[in-house]
Amino acid sequence: MQRREFIRGVAGAAVAWPFASSAQQTVPVVGYLSGRSANSVPQLSAFLKALNEAGYVDGRNVSIEYRWAEGRADRLPALAADLVHHRVTVIAAATTLAALAAKAETTTIPIIFEMAGDPVQLGLVTSLNRPDGNITGVATLNIELAPKRLQLLHEVVPSAKVVVLLVNPADATAEIQTREARSAAHSLGLELHVLNARTETDFDAVFANIIQMQAGGLVIAADPLFNSRRKQLGELTVRHAVPAIYGQHDFTAAGGLLSYGPDQSDAYRRTGIYVGRVLKGEKPADLPVEQATKVELYINLKTAKALGITIPNTLIGRADEVIE
Repeated sequence: MQRREFIRGVAGAAVAWPFASSAQQTVPVVGYLSGRSANSVPQLSAFLKALNEAGYVDGRNVSIEYRWAEGRADRLPALAADLVHHRVTVIAAATTLAALAAKAETTTIPIIFEMAGDPVQLGLVTSLNRPDGNITGVATLNIELAPKRLQLLHEVVPSAKVVVLLVNPADATAEIQTREARSAAHSLGLELHVLNARTETDFDAVFANIIQMQAGGLVIAADPLFNSRRKQLGELTVRHAVPAIYGQHDFTAAGGLLSYGPDQSDAYRRTGIYVGRVLKGEKPADLPVEQATKVELYINLKTAKALGITIPNTLIGRADEVIE
């Protein structure tokens, strides 16, 4: 399916509205900026549904312009600049780097982000309750979950003493995730190795290194590149028989052993609600940053069986979904 067809299918027969000057423009335009790829964001439907519930339907009384970085962080500044150049009404920035890119391009166009990490620590807002400026949004528990993912993997594969953390060094949160994972590994008595992947072409070398160092498990850090390629990563862990955990449940559906991460549909829904409120005239500075704290645990028992791993019943009982 072509990207345009996918977006139309999700959005519901989108109509191409021409851009115009601010004086001529009668339909508000939402600029949707994402570090991910179009066919890797099923949660987009939750965002659009929230907009619809606020009274805005793409192609009818609002137009949505999509810009996808396809997991390439270096593309985001130009994509953000393009949306600003077209004078969109509001920017919905999905992913941390998309939010940072949008903020760097405009201090006047309202920005609503959906991101992982601490927006205050990253310099996006001055405070959570009073964001100030033209930006606010929804922050998910994802970066903070790196130690928990390592702990869950250790619970499932207690015999593994060498574990790998896969990060994208281009991500703004890579250093934070690495630091927290190292601390957790030390407390668990594990030897942690950090491997980097900037593009999907690095994946084969990463898994070759994992096999060579005889690592007993893999933790994949939160990152738009990995989100966009989560099915590919899940399939690679199956092919190379590597017990692995990630933050997206599609990873588990593709064969990955475990996933533990935020409820992305809930975060996207909240983002859509905020965009709707801005379209109705509210200012980002008056909308406190929302913190989406709901997390989900998915377990693939079929993969566990293939790897010769017995999942503790206590963990199965805590899972939101078990794939058999």
